[in-house]
Amino acid sequence: MGNFLSASWENLAMVNFAVSPEILTPYLPKGTELDTWNGIHYVSLVGFMFTNVRVLGIPVPFHTDFEEVNLRFYVKRKEGDIWKRGVVFIKEIVPKTMISFVANTIYHEHYVTLNMNHQYARNADGSLFWEYEWEYEGEVNTFSVTTENTPVSMPEGSEAEFITEHYWGYTRVSETETTEYEVKHPKWEVYPVKEYKIRCQLSKLYGKPFQEMLEKPPLSVFLAKGSPIEVMGKKNLAFE
Repeated sequence: MGNFLSASWENLAMVNFAVSPEILTPYLPKGTELDTWNGIHYVSLVGFMFTNVRVLGIPVPFHTDFEEVNLRFYVKRKEGDIWKRGVVFIKEIVPKTMISFVANTIYHEHYVTLNMNHQYARNADGSLFWEYEWEYEGEVNTFSVTTENTPVSMPEGSEAEFITEHYWGYTRVSETETTEYEVKHPKWEVYPVKEYKIRCQLSKLYGKPFQEMLEKPPLSVFLAKGSPIEVMGKKNLAFE
């Protein structure tokens, strides 16, 4: 499949929670199975910047730079002798209506369009601060991290590597259909997080089961530096 979209994903704040697999089963695309690290099923709340967006190599006016916040979990699919490790999105929030329309129409994703903003600061002690904001039903939701000022490499086999090294996207279209697409990017460095805060209408955005999960302490929080990425064209998978 050819390149459909190119961009940079920058400053990916990731809060990672353990979750019961029963919560994820209704969202599991046909042909995939849940992926785990050390026997743990993960769900991640991720906020980041989409920059320099090009669709089929062409920049779209007023749609090249924007925020995104998503909730996702991790799956894998075996093709021949190869395991493809991917993500499934519960919901993706962006401030651009056209982005939501294209992603939902072509890739059958679950984008919603809300007013969004972000803040960045370098604190007096040298630490870095990133905050992502979105407005829902008249209330401002925020997700912020304060990090060390120097990124570090991810150890092989680490939790951070598991979270970030899923290079396929899968979407449940129906009980017998799944959409698959590849996301290409180099291995990322991560900034260790010193502090994080989440103020979010969890039950309204994600439903009560996810609210209960996201109100518990996370297993980890980090900020991935990010890089240029490529989203390849989709492939439709049909099953009996």
